[in-house]
Amino acid sequence: MNLEPAVKYSHTLLQPIIGHGNTVIDATVGNGNDTLFLANLVGPTGHVLGFDIQQQALDNTATQLTLTGLTRQVQLIHDGHEHLEQYLEPQQPISAALFNLGYLPGSNKTIITHADTTLKALNTCLKHLRRGGIVALVVYYGHPGGEQEKEAVLAYAKGMDQHQYQVLHYGFINQIHQPPFLLAIQKR
Repeated sequence: MNLEPAVKYSHTLLQPIIGHGNTVIDATVGNGNDTLFLANLVGPTGHVLGFDIQQQALDNTATQLTLTGLTRQVQLIHDGHEHLEQYLEPQQPISAALFNLGYLPGSNKTIITHADTTLKALNTCLKHLRRGGIVALVVYYGHPGGEQEKEAVLAYAKGMDQHQYQVLHYGFINQIHQPPFLLAIQKR
């Protein structure tokens, strides 16, 4: 067995805690791979809220969902993840949230996630996260602006109350070109 890269390991951690009928968040839809993964886990009675500010990302994801027959349980939202509070009921629990920080692969590399919006979305996710649920952030930072977001997210995670949350930092440290890493935050 080989050690899993950050994105794959986020799936490994989320799979056992997401069940049919759950509500989950894909905070950065991108090309739709995580959205499809989450849609399969929540099943036809669950709900995935998928956010992206780029129409291209939503279109790519909508095509994948149509081809796989998973459109029913996914709501694609053309909005920044910092506004996700507007799309959840006040006491609505979520089982998980997944973020891929950085930029949309294969598109404009100047359109990136930012610390302020990411931290606002993270706070909302944690407020709605059920006990035992996980918020997973795959942090890509090898681009202009990425280092600042990485530092802000790490500082936030390090300051979390260990009695309320467990925070896992997973990543390869001997690879070149700033390999992505995973922060997994589980509510106790």
